[in-house]
Amino acid sequence: MGEIEQKPSPGSRLGAPENSGVSTLEHGQKLPPTPSGKLMSIKIQMLDDTQEAFEVPQRAPGKVLLDAVCNHLNLVEGDYFGLEFPDHKKITVRPKHVVVKFVVKFFPPDHTQLQEELTRYLFALQVKQDLAQGRLTCNDTSAALLISHIVQSEIGDFDEASDREHLAKNKYIPQQDALEDKIVEFHHNHIGQTPAESDFQLLEIARRLEMYGIRLHPAKDREGTKINLAVANTGILVFQGFTKINAFNWAKVRKLSFKRKRFLIKLRPDANSSYQDTLEFLMASRDFCKSFWKICVEHHAFFRLFEEPKPKPKPVLFSRGSSFRFSGRTQKQVLDYVKEGGHKKELLFFFFNTSHPQIGSLTGSPHLSELSINSQGGAVPASVILSPNLSPDTKQSSPLVSPLLNDQACPRTDDEEEGRRKRFPTDKAYFIAKEVSTTERTYLKDLEVITSVLSKEDAMPEALKSLIFPNFEPLHKFHTSFLKETEQRLALWEGRSNAHIRGDYQRIGDVLLKNIQGMKQLAAHLWKHSEALEALETGIRSSRRLENLCRDFELQKVCYLPLNTFLLRPLHRLMHYKQVLERLCKHHPPSHPDFRDCRAALAEITEMVAQLHGTMIKMENFQKLHELKKDLIGIDNLVIPGREFIRLGSLSKLSGKGLQQRMFFLFNDVLLYTSRGLTASNQFKVHGQLPLYGMTIEESEDEWGVPHCLTLRGQRQSIIVAASSRSEMEKWVEDIQMAIDLAEKSSGPTPEFLASSPPDNKSPDEATVADQESEDDLSASRTSLERQAPHRGNTMVHVCWHRNTSVSMVDFSVAVENQLSGNLLRKFKNSNGWQKLWVVFTNFCLFFYKSHQDNHPLASLPLLGYSLTIPSESEDIHKDYVFKLHFKSHVYYFRAESEYTFERWMEVIRSATSSASRAHILSHKESHVY
Repeated sequence: MGEIEQKPSPGSRLGAPENSGVSTLEHGQKLPPTPSGKLMSIKIQMLDDTQEAFEVPQRAPGKVLLDAVCNHLNLVEGDYFGLEFPDHKKITVRPKHVVVKFVVKFFPPDHTQLQEELTRYLFALQVKQDLAQGRLTCNDTSAALLISHIVQSEIGDFDEASDREHLAKNKYIPQQDALEDKIVEFHHNHIGQTPAESDFQLLEIARRLEMYGIRLHPAKDREGTKINLAVANTGILVFQGFTKINAFNWAKVRKLSFKRKRFLIKLRPDANSSYQDTLEFLMASRDFCKSFWKICVEHHAFFRLFEEPKPKPKPVLFSRGSSFRFSGRTQKQVLDYVKEGGHKKELLFFFFNTSHPQIGSLTGSPHLSELSINSQGGAVPASVILSPNLSPDTKQSSPLVSPLLNDQACPRTDDEEEGRRKRFPTDKAYFIAKEVSTTERTYLKDLEVITSVLSKEDAMPEALKSLIFPNFEPLHKFHTSFLKETEQRLALWEGRSNAHIRGDYQRIGDVLLKNIQGMKQLAAHLWKHSEALEALETGIRSSRRLENLCRDFELQKVCYLPLNTFLLRPLHRLMHYKQVLERLCKHHPPSHPDFRDCRAALAEITEMVAQLHGTMIKMENFQKLHELKKDLIGIDNLVIPGREFIRLGSLSKLSGKGLQQRMFFLFNDVLLYTSRGLTASNQFKVHGQLPLYGMTIEESEDEWGVPHCLTLRGQRQSIIVAASSRSEMEKWVEDIQMAIDLAEKSSGPTPEFLASSPPDNKSPDEATVADQESEDDLSASRTSLERQAPHRGNTMVHVCWHRNTSVSMVDFSVAVENQLSGNLLRKFKNSNGWQKLWVVFTNFCLFFYKSHQDNHPLASLPLLGYSLTIPSESEDIHKDYVFKLHFKSHVYYFRAESEYTFERWMEVIRSATSSASRAHILSHKESHVY
């Protein structure tokens, strides 16, 4: 009789349904002998239905074959996968005629825990396979939505004729014909979605279905009623047909065992439960019973244990029960291994953004890049999204949608760019003027989000329309003219027109002075923008219709930033003009003909910035509080007069279960700690609050034996937290101490403002009903299925969570000043050519466009946690003005057109790749001159 150990370990092979006629190949299980020689050839059926032959030593452990498959695919997270094979006798007697299936074995509760793009792609193929085989049952609406994402991934954007032709040739689900119209309707909503984004959305929907990852094992209960048993990440499930009738979480299970054909579950004592101490189920045979018991042992070990369990010592005289133990890495070990970059492998990096090649051909793909490893929240090539769970940012772009364009997305431009670079003027002032032009293009696009897109929303209340649009339309008209005049001046400067008078126009100060003086006439409109922002948020609070409108609007690709951020863009733009003029004044000697105009324009814009500075600081805090409110659940009255946001970030909280990752939010009166909930919207659930009044903070590394550890002692509660590094700990100490000092100077303690304070010691496996997601969530949409619960996977909160870092309000303020737009050439580590992209840097993130004329970005790359360096000689770049961005396995090279633009991109990106301390940033801002 076997039993589940409390300290087993992960990493074995997959089990299968009893009635499927397949067996499981476990890590330590020997491959059967072959009569032919020392090596045996085994065919593996991949998840895309291609077949590959692998030669392995006879009698080698099953892990050897699985590792060979994973290495062939360059698959880092192979621990989630396993091998299924038919009857053991067939593979022994006629191994050449046996096909072993490569399948997903462990299905995590949240697909964002899958940190590699390739892993998510393989999971998407498994979902597609389960749909076709009838394993993944769901209602018609969910099925049609799933298939629409598969179609988008396979053939691209909607075309009704192509859709219907494709559906006629490909059957994704039984009785598909009845769903064809609904599939086509849903597919129409996915225009512009990349294959990686489609995979992410497919998994986002599938994971909430009751039968996701479920493999049924027929059995009978004590009364002889036919039921099915299954095992999942949460525990053991009981089904009648395809309907779940019971579940036993791992936390409730004391022991699992089998005796002949009887499968036994011994429960922990529970006074509130009507169940017997031990539940008994009868299975078809001892072999079936033992097979299911092994699968349960593996799932418990993989999802519940922190580390691989120690093997049981062999008995000296005789053995009792099964000696089977789970061997391999637990999920936590896999996450840590990937996060810490514990390997260097060649990874598929960007084929996901065009079409998926056959898996069998991956090793020969020209798109194979040699990289280190993706990290949790790393800019996972996905909507990036971030991350190791990343995703694209993911709806954001999913921390999971590839952050960069495919290698074939843009034409090769080496020769073209070299020729153009030689024709450029060499004066630094020219490139400063060009920066005015490129950033003005982006600013105009941002204004158009309000004036051209949002203004067409009929559901917008008239009172709000009359406040917003009359104050943005004049700005849009003015800056359209300003951009045209700037580009005309650059054309003259470059000699592209009126070359005979070019010498009179190699300056920009006169254009800036004229237009800044014109802006002063529009100051009354700028003063109204703060009022418009407040009115918008007030309207959202009081009107469900407006709330839904803004939520749906933010899901549009044109709204690449939070909606309320666009309302602050005119105030931010004034600061950019001031910076440009400071650089020009520093560059020109007083005798230069453009110096006087530049200095006069600087005086004018400095006056405007000073007048609006107080309003800007107030509105940035107001906007940030409302943005954070969308990321949090379980909290009331976050936005109140006097509350100021200070810092947010990931810390580990020490509890009885060890260190658990939590997201912390520091304000000037309270510290909140949260965990990421299992909700469709990926919000963070507030677990508790610590008022800062009367709090003390002390380093406690020695006391608890945990690196970078702090003890926060409040008047009613104390908690122990640990930062990811010494520098992170110092930032938190500095800001928390500052916040404590502010709270002490205030009138007194802050009142409670949490809607509820659930205990922090609840196991993630024991989620309450409110935390659970179901298929019903999908079909209860008020607008459309996809938009019922927006995926907020690419917000700064999620980036910090995935990359285990933090940012402060000071960082956000610095980011406002460091915005940049322009063309860059991009190259992957192992690609041959450079591709031209239009790149916008804002909000700690790079947004990528095919050209500046595009209305929305194709992808994005959050930069927090990335390293910014210059390529070394060994990297064989051999080009000027190249900088390198890398995070774990992700490596990108970018090439600027001049020394000035190279330095500017380095400057602004450096401000986002790491969060500096408050004192460092403030001193930098005070001393920095251009």
